[in-house]
Amino acid sequence: MKRTLGAAALMAAMVMAGCGQAPADEAASAAEIAVAAAEAATPVAAAPVASSPVASPAAPGAPAFAVVYPGGTADGPVTTARGPDGPGGILSFTTEATPDAVVDFYRQRAEAAGLASVMAMNTGDTRAYGAAAEDGSGRLLRVVATPVGDGSTNVQLDWTAGR
Repeated sequence: MKRTLGAAALMAAMVMAGCGQAPADEAASAAEIAVAAAEAATPVAAAPVASSPVASPAAPGAPAFAVVYPGGTADGPVTTARGPDGPGGILSFTTEATPDAVVDFYRQRAEAAGLASVMAMNTGDTRAYGAAAEDGSGRLLRVVATPVGDGSTNVQLDWTAGR
């Protein structure tokens, strides 16, 4: 439970760090962003990802770097929204892979999609990774992988597809 809360806090910090990347003329207040996110957030039925041996899209229309790790099982519905940097989403899922394997997988997907690594962090056994487009398109990927007591790994994945 402490690891899950730690991962959630880490993810929240990463999301807040990403919010400050807009140019000054495009910046919105935190209240405007919160209101827009609440109005735009749409829970979507979990994609059929129950133990698929291949990576499947995290949500309909998600970019190639936003997939569920092969064999991962969604913990609940994906939440999608549209913001200033385009459509995006957040998904929590569980996999039998290690946190290091999960982060390596997403690093490869991000690089193949032309995203640059912008953040990597290890806290205890938890691994976090972030990548962003350097072309100003707003494409973004963040993943936090936390081992849980039964030997599985809980993964928090969020992405923005870009403008």
